[in-house]
Amino acid sequence: MDTSTVSSLSLTNTGTPQPVKKSVAPAPISDEYGDDQTRWLAVVARDRAADGTFFYSVRSTGVYCRPSCGARLAKHANVAFHLSCKAAEVAGFRPCKRCRPNELALATKHADGVAKACRLMESEDPRPRLAALAEAAGLSPFHFHRVFKTLTGITPKAYGDRLRGQRVARELTPENTVTDALYCAGFNSSGRFYATYPGLLGMTPRAFKARGIGEIIRYACGKCSLGLLLVAATGRGVCTIQFGDDETSLLAELRAQFSDAKLIGDDPSFTRVVEQVIALVEDPRRELDLPLDVRGTSFQQRVWSALHGIRAGETATYAEIAARIGQPSAVRAVALAVGANSLAVAVPCHRVIRTDGKASGYRWGLPRKEVLLQRERGK
Repeated sequence: MDTSTVSSLSLTNTGTPQPVKKSVAPAPISDEYGDDQTRWLAVVARDRAADGTFFYSVRSTGVYCRPSCGARLAKHANVAFHLSCKAAEVAGFRPCKRCRPNELALATKHADGVAKACRLMESEDPRPRLAALAEAAGLSPFHFHRVFKTLTGITPKAYGDRLRGQRVARELTPENTVTDALYCAGFNSSGRFYATYPGLLGMTPRAFKARGIGEIIRYACGKCSLGLLLVAATGRGVCTIQFGDDETSLLAELRAQFSDAKLIGDDPSFTRVVEQVIALVEDPRRELDLPLDVRGTSFQQRVWSALHGIRAGETATYAEIAARIGQPSAVRAVALAVGANSLAVAVPCHRVIRTDGKASGYRWGLPRKEVLLQRERGK
């Protein structure tokens, strides 16, 4: 799992736990549950992700519940939806004694505890022991370990190792040697770094530090039906495919990505490569017969590899991708990895959609994503 998942969790849970018996303020309404039919499907599925976005009441019992309530499913005709506990109570309904919708959810308490533990690991060196982390979260060590893995997709130890890996990445600057960076991050040898987390950077530390130094990257821009397209390749394969509206911005992004590489444009021999990529854009159902030089963290590469398993004309949700890589709780991290893809169409991130079947969140604009999906469906 990408550690940004937990980092963002810790940033959004900076307060202390609130008293249990406190009315829960309505969460921002998600477009994903924006109509009654979608809300009813969430109730049928007991979708925990919908908790806090709305509540439902049952006319025959006079109570209102969270979408995930485990009580016997009511008849659809007896169900109404409310955007807050207060709205349900004003309508004459009382809170369910089973799911206690007007109290702080257990999942929220657990998230607060995990966020505290994450902040503790981020701020202290050496890393605190499991018992100290569990105490900060208000749980027993055994229960904390299980809750942490459920919420983040990885163990506390793995998260701590990833924090150290991030520190290695930060320290790998042109001014520092690889050895200096590893020691600053707390590793007493490069061998220990590789043994602790092999492949964390997606490449060797020296290559990560180089940012393309010593490499020759050929690039060219071409026009396609979706606008301007920049294609770049190293000696190993295509490393960047980006949509854009002007060549200046596209080239600036390429230079930022490979700041120390030698960039060569207007190479006549590279025209054929660009033509093949444009042909893929015009018909994304075809295969790109070109080698790819895919660069990213080990987690990102696992996500991108899973994207290749989505066949043309089909789609998958972020949750389904998380399940395919064996980390079903890492949905947000998967979404971040999908958004970080720099090989448009070749790595088919446009085939990932929301759980309600709608397209959203595309790095190069939603209209382009919708066109690509329509083309793959033969429309």
